[in-house]
This record gives sequence, structure tokens and C-alpha cells, in this order.
Amino acid sequence: MTDAGWLAAVYAQLSLAAIGGVATTLPEMQRQVTEVHGWMSPSEFAALFALAQAAPGPNMLVSTLVGWRVAGWTGAAAATLGMIGPSSLLTWGVAGAWHRFRDRPWRARVQAGLVPVTVGLVAAGAALLAASTSEGPATAAITAGAAGAALLTRLHPLLLLAGGAVLGVLGAG
Repeated sequence: MTDAGWLAAVYAQLSLAAIGGVATTLPEMQRQVTEVHGWMSPSEFAALFALAQAAPGPNMLVSTLVGWRVAGWTGAAAATLGMIGPSSLLTWGVAGAWHRFRDRPWRARVQAGLVPVTVGLVAAGAALLAASTSEGPATAAITAGAAGAALLTRLHPLLLLAGGAVLGVLGAG
């Protein structure tokens, strides 16, 4: 199978596990891309994730960037379609039933159970990315500072990204 075929298969599986968004699949996405298939290093994956987050648009752009890095335009298309196709079809198929059962007590309980799992998966993705980008005390301090600023202030994320870029240019990263 070609790299584009493998990308489509990997991202199709991730698509079905992306409950709450692509961020919930980041630990497995990184594992597949760096360990299982060896397409790039953890720091290269983290850099593509950061680039995807800095770009306007949906947060699933990391899939497209990974696909492009691995297999060019064919890989970008395969990873993107793999990530959006299966989950979109599943959502379309389930939406009618979910709406039909909107007043059932079990539906509210299912949703309530999914919330903490989703938050935990997003937190795991954040911890994984922080670990793979914090290669020394300086980058660990930048990561902690950005996380603290994001949590404790109302700074716009673009200002934090600009600050990180400036620190990188100055050699702090």
C-alpha cells in the first residue's frame, strides 16, 4: 500500500474516534505518525500541529499538513478525506436518531458521560505535545508560560503565538 493509502486508513480510524474534535485523537495521531509508521519525529509532528493551530480554519488541518509532509498533495488529500469522511458519514447517519431520542433520559446521561472523557482526551493531547516540544528548560518554560497565560489571562492566542515566534527568533526556543 502507498503512503497515501496508509494515511487514508490511519486517518479514517482516527476520524471515528474523534469524539469532541480532532484534538481528542492527538496522542494516537502522533503515535501512528511517529512510532508506528515512522513518517516524522515527535518534534516535527508538534511543529505541524502548531502551524495548523496558527492557521485560520478548522483544527483538523494538522491532518492535511501531515499528509502533505508524508506524500505531497496526494497525501494531503488522503489524510483530509480520511479524517473528515468517516466521521461525517457517521454523524449524518446518527443525527436523525439522536434528534428523535432528544427527550430520552439515557441520551442526557450518554452526553454527560462523554464530556469528561472528551476533556481528558484533549488534556492528554496537550500533555503529549508539551512533552514532545519541551526539549530543554527554555522550551519547557515557554510552554508553561503560554499555558499559564492562556488559562489566566484574556490574551488573544495570536499574541501568544507571536510571542513564541519572537522568542524563537531570539534563540530562546
